[in-house]
Amino acid sequence: MSVSSRGFAKAAGKGVVDMLPLSLAVLPWGILFGSLAVQRGFSWLEAQLFSGIIFGGAVQIVTVELIADNASLLTVLFSAFVISSRHFLYGLSLRERLSPKPLRWRLGMGFLLTDELFALSGHRRAYQSKFRLYYALGAGGSFYLAWNLWTFIGIVAGASLPDLTELGLDFAIAATFIALVVPEIKSLPTLVSVMVAACSAVLFSLWQFELGLVCAALLAMFAGYLTGKMQGGAA
Repeated sequence: MSVSSRGFAKAAGKGVVDMLPLSLAVLPWGILFGSLAVQRGFSWLEAQLFSGIIFGGAVQIVTVELIADNASLLTVLFSAFVISSRHFLYGLSLRERLSPKPLRWRLGMGFLLTDELFALSGHRRAYQSKFRLYYALGAGGSFYLAWNLWTFIGIVAGASLPDLTELGLDFAIAATFIALVVPEIKSLPTLVSVMVAACSAVLFSLWQFELGLVCAALLAMFAGYLTGKMQGGAA
């Protein structure tokens, strides 16, 4: 193995190690999804393909629940679109760093770009060199493998054990996003967005509003935008 190959392997390995806490943190989440999917009537293959192709925990769980509740196709598609729209913002944020890279790297990083990988992309030199690309590949690739493994365990457990949704594993979803979001609250508009999203999501859930999660996200973005405008005008 050449010196450069060893360097790339070392960079990828560091990405795996740095992502490991987050890969382990979503273990209950992945198990919950796998068990939820089979208990809602999806086959083992369909449940695994959700994680293999869609690769987005929140949208997978919401989609499975909506389909199981016989929601309309428009509701399913619109909910999936809004929940996944944050990835468009992630892409815009990293566009200048990744746009000069070859297509294979842009496609690969685009597929692997989850909330967790984006959380590791804050360094100003992220994705700038080939070593940092391999670092991101190791981090994102290991998270992809872990998520699919946890899903498989959930599928097996869901087919042979009682309803795992009653064990409170869904708290892993909230815990993961809290851990990702809280360190990024560095301004008043961000704080307002987070508080509005949290409060409105709880209220809409209590009211059993079908599009509550979508509306909570839209309200939070609007509140953050207004706060930013007011803050800028006051300055």
